[in-house]
Amino acid sequence: MLIDFNSKEEKIFEGMNGGKGKIASKMFMNSSGKVIISRLEKGASIGSHTQATSNDINFVVSGVGKAFCNGVEEILKPGVCHYCPKGSSHEIINTGQEDLLIYTVVQEL
Repeated sequence: MLIDFNSKEEKIFEGMNGGKGKIASKMFMNSSGKVIISRLEKGASIGSHTQATSNDINFVVSGVGKAFCNGVEEILKPGVCHYCPKGSSHEIINTGQEDLLIYTVVQEL
């Protein structure tokens, strides 16, 4: 199955999960989960939240930042993947000077 993100509408979210700043996202969703492309602007964050029903897999394409998974800091940079399993809590913060671009797969369990 092909997912064409070029044809998906970009939606802007402010203060996602109690975080800061703006996040622009394009999303594909079905009963198995979601595939999302997100751009976190400079200083933006996705606030701390628990993955109650799913695994959350975040691959960093460009930019830099940090994630906290169950309180443990992880450095985000191109080519790394931040994985937050079901039952864990996490947040993502753009600490760089440019947008933080991440591809996320949310695997419903």
